[in-house]
Formats: sequence, structure tokens, C-alpha cells
Amino acid sequence: MPRLRLVYLSAFLSPFRSGAEAMVEEVSVRLVDQFDVTIVTARLKRSSARHDHLQKVRVIRVGFGLPIDKYLFPILAPIRCLFLRPHIIHAVLESYAGLALVGCRFTVPWAKRVLTLQSTNTSFLLGPIHRSAGVITAISNALVERARQFGRDDVVLIPNGIDLQLIQKACATHPKDSGCVLFVGRLEPMKGVDVLLNAFAKAIVGLSPDIHLRIVGDGSQSATLKNLAKELEIDHRVTFTGRVNHQAVLEEFARAEIFCGLSRSEALGNVFLEAQASGCAVIATNVGGIPDIVKDRESGLLVPPDDVDASADAIKSLLSDPSLRAKLSLSGKKGIERYDWDAVTAMFLIEIYNRI
Repeated sequence: MPRLRLVYLSAFLSPFRSGAEAMVEEVSVRLVDQFDVTIVTARLKRSSARHDHLQKVRVIRVGFGLPIDKYLFPILAPIRCLFLRPHIIHAVLESYAGLALVGCRFTVPWAKRVLTLQSTNTSFLLGPIHRSAGVITAISNALVERARQFGRDDVVLIPNGIDLQLIQKACATHPKDSGCVLFVGRLEPMKGVDVLLNAFAKAIVGLSPDIHLRIVGDGSQSATLKNLAKELEIDHRVTFTGRVNHQAVLEEFARAEIFCGLSRSEALGNVFLEAQASGCAVIATNVGGIPDIVKDRESGLLVPPDDVDASADAIKSLLSDPSLRAKLSLSGKKGIERYDWDAVTAMFLIEIYNRI
């Protein structure tokens, strides 16, 4: 019997991987035995092949190999889907992929349409995007609540996941580095790295000179943040690694004692899951979907966004209190297995694909 054709719409894939792209890549490769799976994405770079494979998953890139391809994706992806003749179309992320799903209503009207909500940072045409899907999933309760504003009371909560086996392997080979505070993410205003630098400068006054901060990632704020570290006279205590591959990121988590992410907005935050699975004591802001996974004083410390003083107090308390670090580290690991990508894929099979 022929397998059902499942097409994922994702405007970005590795090397432009964040939480949404991780979901597409990790879930799709786990479904190739059950479905004929194809990912349609934007080409974005001329060096990227139009036709490729991610393990056994077929990847089709649409566009001219230019940054403008992300804007063309909502038009080109539905046209490509017409030739793929999918039974199920699954768009991941509300913006470009969500708009492409709207177009698929006209090019492939017979296909079952699934949308996964992944972002709290978009507002453009959210009404039509929500209405375009027969089934909607969301990665956090914050996105479930937002969907209700558009009349969707049928959203299924399925979080993003982590590769627990790879994380455990990295932790087994890279011991904790005493005094290491870590941030991983894009260097953009929404991530609050400026707040982190100011808070770190206040927190380390009078503490060991071995305490250091590692900032892993790249973005438009990179030069500005490096200048800020110099102005705060902590540049000798701060390392900017730039963008590194996923394996190197997991090694950073393994070595860090404290993970601090002071986002101004966050739909869920895979980095907090990876930090908890790696045994880091976590500091985060009480925004978006973060409270779904970081419980204040239980599995981490929550602070208000843009609050330098509260963030500094949280950093200092964890640096100064090994017992509190150990408590939060242990609590953060409890139940982390439910976020493994195998478990998340099973949720999509049971709750979504098998039902439709």
C-alpha cells in the first residue's frame, strides 16, 4: 500500500536552525518509515542545492538562492506543493510558512493542513494564518492562549524537543567548568543579552576572578554587545564564541554551571530545555512560554524582563550558593525525558497524523 505523502513547509533549515527548524528536521527524519516525507524550504543561498536530502528525507529548496527567497516562499512553496500532491501539509512557524499554508488552500485544497505555532514575535496576518489550518499545534501555553483570540479553541499543545542522548553523551565527556555562566542564542534585541552583560557586571563584584561568561551565537547586535562588555570593563571575563555547530553548543551546555537567558519574549526556548538536561542551574525571564518549563525556585530562577538588579541578584545567588545550584540542577532534570525528540514525534503521530 502506498505511503501517505507528508510535506513540511519551513522557510528555513540548517544552517539557519532555531527551535522551529529543529522541530522540522528532528521530527521529519523520525517519520520516514511511516510517511513519504518532503521538506519544502527557501533556498536563500546560491550554494544551496535545489534538491537535497536530510538523511532519508527529501529537501526541496525554492527561490533564486538570495535572501529575498524568504519573502517569495509564501508564493513559491504552494506552487511546488501542487506538483508534490501531498496528503498532509504541515507548516511550521506562523510567518512565512504560515502564509504559504494559506496559499496551499488554493493550490492543493484536498490536502489536510496542519500548522504549528512557534513564535510570539509576529502579528502579520495571524487571523488568516490561524484559519488556514484544519489542525493547529502550539509549543507553549502562551501560544495556545493567543490562538484563542483568533477563535481557535482546538489547539493541541506539543512542545519542541531535545536530543537527550546527544546531550548525555556531551555531559559524560565534558565536566562542569567552575564559575562558568552561559548564554546561547541569537544576538538580537529580543534576547536581552545587553541586560545579561549589565547584570553580570554587577553580580561578579567581590566574587572570584575565575567567574566568566560565555556568549554563544551571532546576530545583528554582536558588535554592540562586544562594545558594551568593554564599557562595563568585563571584556576580559566575557567570551563571544560566534556561531558554532550543534555539537559544540551541547559541549558548551555540558561545561556550564549556570545558564542565563534574559529574553524579552520567547515562545518556549529550546535552550532552557537543553540547559536543564545538561545539569545547568537556569536563570530565565518570566515571559511567554518560559514558565512552562522553568518553575521559579523549583527548576530555576525567574526574573522580570529588563530588570538588571533582579537578574544580578539571581546570578550572584547561584554563583555564591553551591547547594542552591545543585538543587535547581537536579530539579531541572526531572521529567526531561518527555521532551526528547522521540517522545515529541510520538505525540505528533498519536495526536495529529494518525487522527487525520
